[in-house]
Amino acid sequence: MPTNRGWAAAGVAGALLLLWAAFGEIELLATALFLLLAVGGGVAFVRLGAPRLEATRHLYPAQAHEGDTVTVEVDLAAATTSRHLSVEDTVHGLGVARFAAAAAAEGQRLVARYEVYCRARGIYPVGPAEVAVTDPLALTERRAVLGSADRLTVYPAVESLSGFPAVRGLDPAVQSTHPTFAPQGGEDFFTLREYQIGDDLRKVHWPSSAKRDELMIKQLEVPWQARALVLLDQRAERYPSAEAFEHAVRGAASVVTHLYQGGFSPELWTGERAPGLRSDSRFTQAMEVLASVQPLPHLDLRQTVTRLRRQGVGGGALVLVTGVPDEGALAAYRVLAQDFARTVVLAAAERPGEALFSFQRAGAVTVSAAPGSLWAPAWRTAMELSWSTASLG
Repeated sequence: MPTNRGWAAAGVAGALLLLWAAFGEIELLATALFLLLAVGGGVAFVRLGAPRLEATRHLYPAQAHEGDTVTVEVDLAAATTSRHLSVEDTVHGLGVARFAAAAAAEGQRLVARYEVYCRARGIYPVGPAEVAVTDPLALTERRAVLGSADRLTVYPAVESLSGFPAVRGLDPAVQSTHPTFAPQGGEDFFTLREYQIGDDLRKVHWPSSAKRDELMIKQLEVPWQARALVLLDQRAERYPSAEAFEHAVRGAASVVTHLYQGGFSPELWTGERAPGLRSDSRFTQAMEVLASVQPLPHLDLRQTVTRLRRQGVGGGALVLVTGVPDEGALAAYRVLAQDFARTVVLAAAERPGEALFSFQRAGAVTVSAAPGSLWAPAWRTAMELSWSTASLG
């Protein structure tokens, strides 16, 4: 089809024909016919030279954090000789990359590479790519969609935290800085289940698999002490600004990452999603949710955590992340805290208010950091103070 330049040329040709009819100047007719022939020849050129390409896309890395730069590589393989090619690849919500090639011979491989700055967390569709072939005068073009769409997952920015809440095992006389097992092992045997695509083959129970003639996976139970629940308060009214909510999300992501790296098995709960218990991909699931979570209006936090408790949650540490604390958050704490050895409350607020002291009086460890500041210093101080209190107790 004609490009903007092609439509302009056709419009000029029509105007020249009108002028030729009015004044009879042969030069006007010749110019009009030349423009029309150029557009017509361009249409024939792009129809005969329709691009036949195969495209694959690679993202490095596929998951990134706010502020990171991701490299996108589009690999094109030409099935026929094509000329005057242009390729367009869109990262929806972040930008468009455009490339041009004078020619591509049959069997030739073309590589288009560009970088994407991940300015905000989210899940961004990438592609599919579009290729266009134009005539030498760029009066006409023909487009085709190449390959499939991918997605770029941008996690919230994560701070490096230090220190862990003082948790106790089933024996109240025993407490430790963190569980004594690695996230990849040390879990207790729980049950057997059928193999699902993506399961770790090292967890196949071969005797049962041979007996049933199908792969069976050893389902593991996380030790009680190592369990942790991170609860993100999504109530929109608790956050005076969008930046306050983003600060809370970054705090939740930092805590999930820190606990996972320290040997805990953290679950994430939001108003839209309850944790998937006994999952082998808790950390990935939590970060996927935090990449796209948004504040919710009119959320009854106490009612939702009451439903959550019926699922049998409990363990070593509970982390409640909120904005400006209120009675609703305190009520949710009272519902859940009895099932956990230690509770930490993160408040993303300039002035947390009297409600934060209510958490302290109820036995919670409190961490407060205003939007725009860092969580790490406040977290470290709170953990050190909690251990001093635990030692004295």
